[in-house]
Amino acid sequence: MSGPSAGPHGRGPAHVVQLLGGGSAGTGVHVRSLSAGLVARGLTVTVCAPASAERRYDFTGAGARFVPVPITTRRAAVGILRTVCAGADLVHAHGMRAGTLAALARRRRDTSPLVVTWHTRSTTPGLRARVRQLTESWVARTASVVLGATSDLVERARRRGARDARLAPVALPSPPPGQSAPDADGPTPEPDPHKLRAELGATDRPLLLTVTRLDRDPSLDVLLTASRAWRGLTPQPLLLVAGDGPGRAALQRRIDRERLPVRLLGGCPDPARLLAAADAALLVVEWAGRAPLALEALRGGVPLVATAVGGVPEMVGDAAVLVPYGDPVALGAAVRVLLGDPARRAGLAAAGRVRAGSWPTEDTTVAQVLSVYDELTRTG
Repeated sequence: MSGPSAGPHGRGPAHVVQLLGGGSAGTGVHVRSLSAGLVARGLTVTVCAPASAERRYDFTGAGARFVPVPITTRRAAVGILRTVCAGADLVHAHGMRAGTLAALARRRRDTSPLVVTWHTRSTTPGLRARVRQLTESWVARTASVVLGATSDLVERARRRGARDARLAPVALPSPPPGQSAPDADGPTPEPDPHKLRAELGATDRPLLLTVTRLDRDPSLDVLLTASRAWRGLTPQPLLLVAGDGPGRAALQRRIDRERLPVRLLGGCPDPARLLAAADAALLVVEWAGRAPLALEALRGGVPLVATAVGGVPEMVGDAAVLVPYGDPVALGAAVRVLLGDPARRAGLAAAGRVRAGSWPTEDTTVAQVLSVYDELTRTG
């Protein structure tokens, strides 16, 4: 659609409120990208989010008005949202926390549509899972439309009672050459793979990379167990784990005890730079949508081995090696086979770049969301 998007009943440019409840870096980048695209198409956009989000993503620099919302203080957040949303033509909440706040802020007489995008889902078991299910059901039933970033999220929303749930893949912008990732601090030089490998002590051995938080996630146990499968390879591969967390000490003890070919790097401001030196990337998770590591690996032509969960299969297609979640034997064997097959790695590298080129762009993402807005405001 070109030109300004008129609001309901021809009242001029539409006013859309984008609500961000914290969430992942990818969600924040998406909201900024979406806001910039909507402003460029003539809409008035207000972004409501924690004050820290404005410092990180610069929504005002994208042309939006920014209103800080203390999302951890529910009563104050609802009061602010009711005031901001009173004159809006549509409210778009991103994530479950934002969706919950937007639903709480709605009054009985509110007629403006509510769109909620589900970017991810929790895998936390027990009582929290039950509470989460109830919250999801309430938000799904309250929303005019639920947009799922992956097909399984769309199906989840339908199971929770959404009256209208649609697939809306989220495009994450690539940093321009010579720039850091979207949430990093300023430009960085292009990495020298040979220099990086020398610094990491892997000039003559295969280098594997994963990025994860070091906590009690069972995925870490799967990853370390799988690494036993390539201890006997010559040269022995080295797995780099970029990330930090409270479980680091326990993981290091296991690595030392079992003499695993794994190195914990700790916090890394831009782990994507390490991909330039890696022979393969490993994404071992219980669930993922558009995981940043997978995005960067395929864009950079780095072979990827990933668990076949969530939105990963539909995102990577045949451009990655997929293994079942929770199966360290399958994971270890997949890595062994891949490292022993240079032609396969080259084929995956080429296929990854092609696959990345087929993903939705920022423009197509904005156009799809805007078409939903127009449909709702025309019929609202």
